[in-house]
Parts: sequence; structure tokens; C-alpha cells
Amino acid sequence: MKTEEELQKIGEEVVEVICEIYDPEIPVNIYALGLIYDIQVSEDCYVNITMTLTSPNCPVAETLPVEIEEKVKVINDVQKVKVDIVFEPAWTKEMMSEEAKLELGML
Repeated sequence: MKTEEELQKIGEEVVEVICEIYDPEIPVNIYALGLIYDIQVSEDCYVNITMTLTSPNCPVAETLPVEIEEKVKVINDVQKVKVDIVFEPAWTKEMMSEEAKLELGML
């Protein structure tokens, strides 16, 4: 059984890994784009990620969740990864970080 502090550290590692995954059409990582809505790490070190896509017709709708699962599974202590794609609330440009907006010339 992991402590709350250990689970928080795993969550931080998950964010670091996700920040290395980029949207193929936009040169910004998916975390900064605001596509990741929630990351939960259970006491059993199961990671559940809730995310969205920039549009329901996104060309990586099939491959992006698999890529996230494969990369997060590599983290020590992570036992299982599940990625849920949702479209509510719908993604908007306002969900992007300041860094992402700056990178895309929106500030």
C-alpha cells in the first residue's frame, strides 16, 4: 500500500510523461493544450486518465490513448493504465495553458 505522498509522486510522474506527448497537428504537448481533464492514481497504483480531443474527428483518436497508456505504464509502480476519452465539456482554446497560447502566438 502506497502512502498519499507516494501516490502524489506517481501522479507527478504521469504528468511529466504526458507532457512529452504532442498533438500531431499542433506543436504543443497534450497537457499544455488542456486535453487532460483528470488523472487519478488509486492505492493499487492504477492510473485512470480522463481526456478529450481537439475534435471528435481528430485523426489520432485511435492511437493517442494507446500511446498514453504505453508511455505511462513504463513508470515504476504503475500497475495498470486506463484512458477514458470524453467530449463533455467540449475542448476550447481557453483550456490551453498560457505557455501553449504563447507557443501558438495567441498572446
